[in-house]
Amino acid sequence: QVRLVESGGGLVQAGESLRLSCAASGTIFIINAMGWYRQAPGKQRELVATITTSGGTNYADSVKGRFTISRDNAKNTVYLQMNSLKPEDTAVYYCNADVHSSTYLVNNYWGQGTQVTVSS
Repeated sequence: QVRLVESGGGLVQAGESLRLSCAASGTIFIINAMGWYRQAPGKQRELVATITTSGGTNYADSVKGRFTISRDNAKNTVYLQMNSLKPEDTAVYYCNADVHSSTYLVNNYWGQGTQVTVSS
């Protein structure tokens, strides 16, 4: 099985920055799309950003221009650079990945989540 471990969350003031990391380990042939999602209390988990194997990206409108997703395929790691943080960015951030354990076996995995709290 594959394990995703997030790190980098914390408490910051509005306008500051954080960099989240998510490292995948286990039986990995190749990782397809990877992404970051977030969930605030009482709300559904929502897309923040995704990135394909070749580097194509997609962002939620609320974070465009402020967040940047990137990946290091050699390290099986995805990052989320979060700049100009706002109180409304406060949520638990989850890493997600589509992982090929072989050329024909694919599974989707979630990390345990990391808390990001932005104070005003």
